[in-house]
Amino acid sequence: MNSCTDRSARKTLRGLTRRTILCRAANGFGAIALQHLLAGRSAAARIENPLRSRPPHFESRADAVIFIFNVGAPSSMDTFDPKPLLNKREGQPLPESFGKVGGQFTDGTNPILGTPWNFRRYGESGLPVSDLFPNVARHVDDICFVRSFVTRSVVHAPAMYEVHNGRLFATHPSIGSWVTYGLGSETENLPAYVVMPQPEGTPEGGTSCWSQGFLPSVYQGTLLRPGPNPILHLRRPEGMSSSRQRAMLDLLQNMNELDAGDFDSEMQARIAAYELAFRMQSHAPEAVDLSRESDATKAAYGLNEDRTREFGTRLLLARRLVERGVRFVQIYSGGGPLSMQWDAHKHLKANHEKMAGHSDRPVAALLEDLKQRGLLQRTLVIWGAEFGRLPTSESGNGRDHNPHGYTMWFAGGGVLGGQSIGETDEFGLHATEKPYGMRDFHATILHALGLDQNRLWYLHNGRHEKLTDFGGKVIESIFS
Repeated sequence: MNSCTDRSARKTLRGLTRRTILCRAANGFGAIALQHLLAGRSAAARIENPLRSRPPHFESRADAVIFIFNVGAPSSMDTFDPKPLLNKREGQPLPESFGKVGGQFTDGTNPILGTPWNFRRYGESGLPVSDLFPNVARHVDDICFVRSFVTRSVVHAPAMYEVHNGRLFATHPSIGSWVTYGLGSETENLPAYVVMPQPEGTPEGGTSCWSQGFLPSVYQGTLLRPGPNPILHLRRPEGMSSSRQRAMLDLLQNMNELDAGDFDSEMQARIAAYELAFRMQSHAPEAVDLSRESDATKAAYGLNEDRTREFGTRLLLARRLVERGVRFVQIYSGGGPLSMQWDAHKHLKANHEKMAGHSDRPVAALLEDLKQRGLLQRTLVIWGAEFGRLPTSESGNGRDHNPHGYTMWFAGGGVLGGQSIGETDEFGLHATEKPYGMRDFHATILHALGLDQNRLWYLHNGRHEKLTDFGGKVIESIFS
């Protein structure tokens, strides 16, 4: 095409609107003209996929994350941080040197509550785990327990926001969104960031826990639900064939590319979402089809038992998803009504035995399955919550919220297992050795994935926003 013709074609393209194109395409001559114009456009006008795979800032230890979040907050001194003094001092007040440290519903004057479970030592490392988690306990040599995390709120939703997005408010992107923004996706046929909430309901923090915040919407977590239609609106409309839908999307894509130079990141994200949804129609059903798994695998995850079937199904799906290149999987243990949360303000024993009964076996199966398949080495598994619980009693047999010191654990993804880091005091109230905040937690996750917390930023309202804000400390001793 000579320069005069080229200028004329560009002028023609600029003058076209979607309405004009559709009208011209309605007859044969219009369709021929449209095809000619689109064929002659510059290759540079192609719209960039915001989910394209991107290299890390430095060599990574992990390629994917499975984050098991326990809604309502398990009690650390009843699970992974034994405090023998609790039973010796049960019914007594905390020593005066501790002051009056209350929770959301207690004022610090309540007596000490002992633990109803025994702790035993497991593995070559001899790390203690309570009888609540006999199956997870068999994997302590692959687990690093960090017993000194702290959050800044005693209320569920703000504390959840801090764990998920680094702030006490719901306006910032979640950790999964930041990870997919930084690294993109390893698969073109499935979402990069998948969320599986408790079927009974979402956590108190709601959908903001997996929101993209001010990032483009393509980085938001995609919900997977139980049942035959795990992703809503994925099936094509009645009477719509695959070839017809592909032709419709091709026409839409071509029209979009005419104005590609004027598109902002949000429009590019929406265009990418259309294309991803089309590919998912073919690939997502296979990814979530558990009939392809062996009977032994399904039994290991507890799919044959009522108590473990639901949670085991979600963890098995998580393994299948990371196996197929999904970058970040967020799974919630608990949500919705109080009866389906770890929020044991009363009846601690019944509550924790119910929730651990749902999850202990499936979590252990996930670790074993990932390890046998060679996936654990490159998959970072995290188990945690928004805070812990107080050593004192509430309602006589429960525990109130404690953000001052609690346990989360890590496995896989280059983690050095068989160790514990940090300590709480003799009653499990305060983190006393190596206290770590959520900025440190997030910096450590990013580091495992090869992302520099200071280089992962997004310009928002004139400010270079980061997940860790003004920075966190990487917990280097977690890694081998």
